[in-house]
Amino acid sequence: MRVSTSWMQQQSVGSMMDRQSDLSNLSTQLSTGKRINQPSDDPVGAARAVDLTHLGADNAQYQRNITSANARLGLEDQSLSNVTNVLGRVRTLLLQAANGSQTDETRGDIAAEMVQLRQQLLGQANSKDGQGDYIFAGNRTGTEPFASQGSVTYVGDDGQRMVAAGPGLQIATGDPGSAVFGNIPSGNGTFAVSASTANTGSLVAGSTSVSNPNANPSAWDGGSYSIVFTAADTFEVQDGVGTVLDTGTYDPIKGGSITFRGAQVAFQGAPDVGDSFALGASQPQSVFATLDNIINVLQTPNGGDSKMQNAINTQFSSLDQAIDNISRTRGKVGARMNALDQQSGLNDDLSLQYKSALSDVQSVNYYDAISQLGAQTTALQAAQQTFTKVQGSKLFDYLR
Repeated sequence: MRVSTSWMQQQSVGSMMDRQSDLSNLSTQLSTGKRINQPSDDPVGAARAVDLTHLGADNAQYQRNITSANARLGLEDQSLSNVTNVLGRVRTLLLQAANGSQTDETRGDIAAEMVQLRQQLLGQANSKDGQGDYIFAGNRTGTEPFASQGSVTYVGDDGQRMVAAGPGLQIATGDPGSAVFGNIPSGNGTFAVSASTANTGSLVAGSTSVSNPNANPSAWDGGSYSIVFTAADTFEVQDGVGTVLDTGTYDPIKGGSITFRGAQVAFQGAPDVGDSFALGASQPQSVFATLDNIINVLQTPNGGDSKMQNAINTQFSSLDQAIDNISRTRGKVGARMNALDQQSGLNDDLSLQYKSALSDVQSVNYYDAISQLGAQTTALQAAQQTFTKVQGSKLFDYLR
């Protein structure tokens, strides 16, 4: 093999360049703290680092979503708390109005306060979040959900805004107004009782319930019936076309409950012959309609204590259903906030794991790198000295 002077110089230069490249790579690793600064440093490791970086970014976005969702749900819970206070005041006033000492004038004063409470309730139903979006508008967050032109109508939709709080985990950040303030079953939630306006006796319908509510199928069939008193101490149950389905006795002095088809109604007072009470399945009714009905009852001149008491009791049941619905909604909001808090803790743990895994993949080991830096520096110096000797040697120098 023939070795020329130029070949030896090229080899020496190449060796120096390689050592300088190694030294430059080590210097970059030490300055950046990363073992992988470009994909060619470790293709497999670089691909893994990209995956871990994306996972970390997704996890950070989940945490931002949770923060935003918690803020919105917190505002919803506060609005619902205010609504509970308003409805609680309405209930207190309705109890006062049911007192026999009230007059048409004092009930009118109570109704005037309820008109103001209705406006407060409307304001809470149209409340906004921190971004200026309506909380109870469903997915139509840019539109005021409840419009009041005499009666209150809902113009939002039935959707729910969802956020991704974790891998495969979607949590609602609100509830549509139709579910919170509307579509609330009247009466006791299963059936409602109303006294005939033609009644002349002192009989008042009180509490209602479903006997054996856990029966499957339920004993209550959801039909329309009437309890008609044929005398002060006897009654018959009729269906919607007047067919007599059942008969029974009633004590006008002690009062008592009448039960049929799974429905139970407590009565107090003495009926006149022909007095009747209609009984039918609960119908969806908004809380605003319930308030309007209460206000109308209190503004109507008293046609008799029993008439007023029956009208108030009918609205009492619907009001309690509205209050219960708000309480259930607050429970759902609280459950979502708890779920978000738990997921936030899991995301924090995942974030630490992703950062640790990413550090293992791409972070430089300073002890090894510094040790290699000394070795590479020595190798470069050796290559430089070798180049100096090679460059200074010529074949003809040995022929002198």
